[in-house]
Amino acid sequence: MRLATWNVLHACSPADGRVDLDRFAAAVRALDVDVLALQEVDRGQLRSDRADLAAVAAEALGAVDHRFVPALVGAPGAWSAPSDRDTGPGDADDDATGALRAGAADPVDVVAADPGPVTPAYGVALVSRVPVSAWRVVRVPPLRRPLPLLLGRPPRPVVVHDEPRVAVAATLTPTGSPPLTVACTHLSFVPGWNLVQLRRLVRALGPGRLVVAGDLNTGPRRAAAASGLDPLAAGATFPVTAPRRQLDHLLGRGVAARDARVRRLDVSDHRALEATVV
Repeated sequence: MRLATWNVLHACSPADGRVDLDRFAAAVRALDVDVLALQEVDRGQLRSDRADLAAVAAEALGAVDHRFVPALVGAPGAWSAPSDRDTGPGDADDDATGALRAGAADPVDVVAADPGPVTPAYGVALVSRVPVSAWRVVRVPPLRRPLPLLLGRPPRPVVVHDEPRVAVAATLTPTGSPPLTVACTHLSFVPGWNLVQLRRLVRALGPGRLVVAGDLNTGPRRAAAASGLDPLAAGATFPVTAPRRQLDHLLGRGVAARDARVRRLDVSDHRALEATVV
């Protein structure tokens, strides 16, 4: 099974600052993987032509199933945390998980399936060519107090507020193999707190074969140590033009990986990371 993770920057290309849905779809087709974990995914946002980017990716990949889960709702600059009604089960305070039957009505989605008003949202998505037997949502707690960080060039102290974070997990049953959980997430930019989130996420997902994919905002050694999982792919993924850091990861338990590589595509400020998992 070929897996990839990609922070898509709401389908924007830094080369020209434009969102081009055809270009985004072509990049997804070029990846040609079985399961694709996406971060910084828009739905119903003006900046990305009010498109459902997860659905665009699913069509481009020829997927049989996909899920988008919002971390934030509203337009940029007016973000808010999704309500329970909007986002489905899961509690950040105690790392509870919610279960959704594949193919059932999905309370996670914040945009109505029928035509009508669309609630702008931003989050993560999983797109799969492999049938999904169950979906879960895990909300991971943001850091609840403001934090001073050095940002910009030259660096200057800025007080920042962490964002809500979420993971979407799919249970897959590949032919001839035991069930495999694949989880997609985008963790905090706050150093150290993202490691706390990663540990809590792995604990919430429980035992069994597991792949955690996503932009973890930390390096490979810290990601492996905090998660207790094995790195499945290595390579610098950020920034896209001359990558110096690996922020994007495929981490696994009970699986082996081969043919890992980093892919530069025509969209996003991150490169994609992919591997074949057995």
